[in-house]
Amino acid sequence: MEFDIRTTRRDAHGSEARCKSAKIILDTGMQGRDDAFNPAELLLAALSACIIRGIERIAPMFDFSLNGVEVHVHGIRQDAPPKMAKIEYEVIVDTDEPDRRLELLHENIRKYGTVYNTIAPGTDLRGTVRRA
Repeated sequence: MEFDIRTTRRDAHGSEARCKSAKIILDTGMQGRDDAFNPAELLLAALSACIIRGIERIAPMFDFSLNGVEVHVHGIRQDAPPKMAKIEYEVIVDTDEPDRRLELLHENIRKYGTVYNTIAPGTDLRGTVRRA
């Protein structure tokens, strides 16, 4: 698979990224803005989306019953060299599935997530999956 994104600077405070027929406003200014994701937040959002997408892929294959999913992600940035030094996540699944099936879900998220496996080698990436 291949992916294409085009990002254009709109002004000193933000940019716009487009892909397919979607667009997202980005916080690319040095002063920050509350109505857009900055690059670090976008990375964390991509990880959370990857986790949820993985669950959407896995659930039908394992006949995994769920009513909802919420992902909380917390990143810690280091200054030198600048990078995400640590990322912690919590996946909260609204389900009646047994604990072993929740762990199986987590194993598959870690094994098959594209964004997850891109981030993991260079970051202290840790997380849990729990029932709502």
